Amino acid sequence: MSAILLDTHALLWFLFDDLRLSPRAAAAIEERAMTKLVSVVSLWEIVIKCQLGKLSLGMPTDEFFERHVTERELGVVDIELAHLLAYEGLPLHHRDPFDRLIIAQAKELEAPVVTADPSFAAYAVQTLW
Repeated sequence: MSAILLDTHALLWFLFDDLRLSPRAAAAIEERAMTKLVSVVSLWEIVIKCQLGKLSLGMPTDEFFERHVTERELGVVDIELAHLLAYEGLPLHHRDPFDRLIIAQAKELEAPVVTADPSFAAYAVQTLW
């Protein structure tokens, strides 16, 4: 395993030192040799949650992304046509479109997803928690 894709909550829990992040997930994220990827879908979800007042970052979103994504050198995975085609083929085990797109990206990238969400298992995608 050389790269991991962080689910939105895993990214936020890591950045905010939230105790809900499992020790195994934290160790994988902290591993220097590991390539850490975050989907633009997660960044989009963060923006939406901030707009709705469901999430406070303690700073403007652009500053948060600069400090915690760019400066930490997290790889940002854009939405590509192959991801959308993989998404289209996913059954609706999970109703959250953000999570299903992250699953599709993980399948296409062949990268495990760092997530506490047990419904990811229904998609035969490797998870790490």
